[in-house]
Amino acid sequence: FAELHAAVPGLPLASSRVLPGVVLRRDFAAYCPADGELRARAPAARPDVPQRRVFVDSEGLYQASLRWISERTEASMKHLQSNNVKLLLSSVMQEEVVIYYAKLYGVPVVECLSSEEMALISEITGVSPYAPFGDNMDREITETAAVTFCQPLLLVSKRCIHIGFSVCVFQPHCLILCGLVDGVNEQHVAALQEAFTVLQQLFKTLDQ
Repeated sequence: FAELHAAVPGLPLASSRVLPGVVLRRDFAAYCPADGELRARAPAARPDVPQRRVFVDSEGLYQASLRWISERTEASMKHLQSNNVKLLLSSVMQEEVVIYYAKLYGVPVVECLSSEEMALISEITGVSPYAPFGDNMDREITETAAVTFCQPLLLVSKRCIHIGFSVCVFQPHCLILCGLVDGVNEQHVAALQEAFTVLQQLFKTLDQ
């Protein structure tokens, strides 16, 4: 319930509504409008791959390493674009070079998602965060989720992200709950959460 509702103070209760999809309470790190169905990918925060350290002992080697990182990042973005991956969902903050090439190749980036938000997206889509694909830039990317729309959403002064996932089993909806002050919103949220809990218990009883 915590990830599928947003409390918005400063608006009357009549402004409340239900939106299809998921509302993430953060702004894009990189935003590029895209039409039609697209694919989303969620990088793993700590991929289970051997860690390597590189020691650079000269300015020339340092500049060469920066160029290599830039070239690898650009190649990765090209690979994502060629596989129609137009959205990256990340639990960590991305480097500036990633954001630069994401904007250049039209790949929106959402970063710093909570573990709860990542778990919800994984449950909805059935796609787990992926580990980097290493040097293999030729293989088709399959660990993706279908997205019907991905757009900015302004809730009073708070910038959010509204995403619709193309899934069959579970179609998530998000409750936008408005109230003039925080206290009223908290009361409404608590009442609705309690009502959903009662319904859950009722359906469990009926199933038994």
